[in-house]
Amino acid sequence: MIEPGPEAGASATCDIVVGTADLASAVGVDPQDMFPAVLATARMVALMEIAAARVLNPYLEPGELSVGVTLDISHSAATPPGAAVSAAATYRGRDGKLFLFDVAVRDPAGEVGRGTHRRAVVSEQRLVAGAARRGSS
Repeated sequence: MIEPGPEAGASATCDIVVGTADLASAVGVDPQDMFPAVLATARMVALMEIAAARVLNPYLEPGELSVGVTLDISHSAATPPGAAVSAAATYRGRDGKLFLFDVAVRDPAGEVGRGTHRRAVVSEQRLVAGAARRGSS
């Protein structure tokens, strides 16, 4: 399990062009769920997680993966369809067994969101087995 792991300050990014599936208007589960046609907070969070996971990926052993545990973020600006968006994660160090990141998202007009994110390294097999047990309840 990640030893010694990344050095503080290690970073990675995740870049996309905002498409229809990335919009808040695409995340509703019922016709009454109406959201605007701008980058969804849920999609912004996913980009933050992907960027942080990319920092840890080179240090994982076979059969391990990193999973998000906590996020404390703000989504401060709306991004329209067709805009380029870049999420960046910078590793700050360990918080017990968790890996702590500063995360930020920008579009061409400036900052879209920022916050902190913690990830854990887990056995993929154990995670999938645990999820299967929950699904059979």
